[in-house]
Amino acid sequence: MKRVWACLGLSVCLGVVSAGQPPPAGMPPPVIIKTSLLLDGKGGMLRNTSIVVEGSRIARIDPNAGPPTYDLTAATVMPGLIDTHVHVDHHIMPNGRAWPFGSREETPRETAIYGVAMVYQTLMAGFTTVQSLGSASDKDLRDAVERGDIPGTRVLTSLGSMSERTGTPDQIRQYVRKTVEQGADLIKIFASKSIREGGAQTMTDEQLRAACGEAKALGKRSVVHAHSAEAAKAATLAGCTSIEHGAFVTDEVFSLMEERGTYYDPNIGLVLQNYLEHKPAFYGSGNYNDEGFAFMEKGIAIVSDTFRKALAHKKLKIVYGTDATAGANGRNYEEFIARVKIGQAPMDAVVSATSVSAESLGMEKRIGTIAPGFDADIVAFDGNPLQDPTAVRRAVFVMKGGRVFKNVNVKSPGRGATP
Repeated sequence: MKRVWACLGLSVCLGVVSAGQPPPAGMPPPVIIKTSLLLDGKGGMLRNTSIVVEGSRIARIDPNAGPPTYDLTAATVMPGLIDTHVHVDHHIMPNGRAWPFGSREETPRETAIYGVAMVYQTLMAGFTTVQSLGSASDKDLRDAVERGDIPGTRVLTSLGSMSERTGTPDQIRQYVRKTVEQGADLIKIFASKSIREGGAQTMTDEQLRAACGEAKALGKRSVVHAHSAEAAKAATLAGCTSIEHGAFVTDEVFSLMEERGTYYDPNIGLVLQNYLEHKPAFYGSGNYNDEGFAFMEKGIAIVSDTFRKALAHKKLKIVYGTDATAGANGRNYEEFIARVKIGQAPMDAVVSATSVSAESLGMEKRIGTIAPGFDADIVAFDGNPLQDPTAVRRAVFVMKGGRVFKNVNVKSPGRGATP
C-alpha cells in the first residue's frame, strides 16, 4: 500500500510516505526501533533497549529484540510531544498579514490548504498531538488527519470559543450543548481580558459555573483564558479543567489549583515572542497597537516571573501549551527551550510535554508515554534535550500511530547517547 502526498505550493512539499509492499496474510511483521537513550515520558530513562511496535501500538520494550527496523542509537528517543494550546489554522498570508486578522479575504480552499500545511509542519517538528482553541474549520482538518487523508499532527478542537457576551447562564449552557453536538472535543472559554488590556476578569462566577459545569456534565473538558488572579480563581472554583496563560496568578491561587487538581498552561516561550517577531502581520488589528505591543514586550518578564512562581508549587500540574498563532505553528519547541532557560528542570519539561499534557486531554492511557499498549507516537531528536534544550529543534524521526512520517539520518552519531 502506498500513499502519495501532494505538494501544496506553499514552500512545503508534503513528501511521500510508503508502507511498502502489501503484507502477507495475517499480522505484518513488527517494527523494531533500537535506542541508546529512551525517555519514557514519565520521568524515566532506559538505556540500550528497543521499542517493538505492532500495528499502531507499542507491543513491548525489549533489549533483546532485533534486528532493528530503525536504528536511533545516535539520537534521543521519547514520546511524541503534545501542545495543549494552538490555533492550528492561523497563518501568515501572502500579503504579509496574519490570518484571520488580515485585510485580504481568503477563499475557503486557500484557508484549507494553509491548515494542511500547519498540521504537517507541526508534526514534522515532533508534535504528534495538538489541541486547537479553535475555530469551526478545525473540524474538517481534524477529521481528515484522523482518516489518514492528509499527514499531520493529531488534532483536538474546541470549534470556537465563548465569553461573557455569550449570554446568561442558561444561554451559556445552550452554547455548550450545541458546540458538543457539533463535534467539539472540549469547550474554550474567555474569562478575562487579554494581557494587552491588563487581563481583568470579564465573566461572572455564575457564568463560569454554567460553562464548566455543563461541559463536565457532557463529559467534556473546559479550558479558560484567564490572566488575572481573580479570573483564575473563579474558574478553578467553577471546576474548569485548565487555566490558560494566568499571567497575574498569585501563590494563593496556585495553591488552590494544586488542591483542586486544576491544570496550568502558562504559554511563556512562544506566543508573545512570535507577536513581536511578526509585528507587521498583526499590527492594527484590535488591540494590536502601539500600546498593546509595548505591553507585550513587558509581558515576557511578567509571565516568566509567574512561571517561576508556579514551579515552586510542586504539586501543580503544569501542561505544555504554546498558544501558537500565525507564524508560530511548527515552532512549538521554542516553549520548551524558554521553560528550561527560566528554571524548569529539563526532565520536568519533557514530562510536561508528554504524559502530563496527555492526562490533561483525558488521553493518559493512550499517548504521552512509551510503554506497552500505548499508541506508537515516537519521536527522536539529534542531541539530548536533558543536556541541550535546543535539541528539540532537531526532530530526526517522527512516528505517529505506528506510521513513520520522518526519518532523517543523524549527522553526529552518539550525540544523543550521553546522560
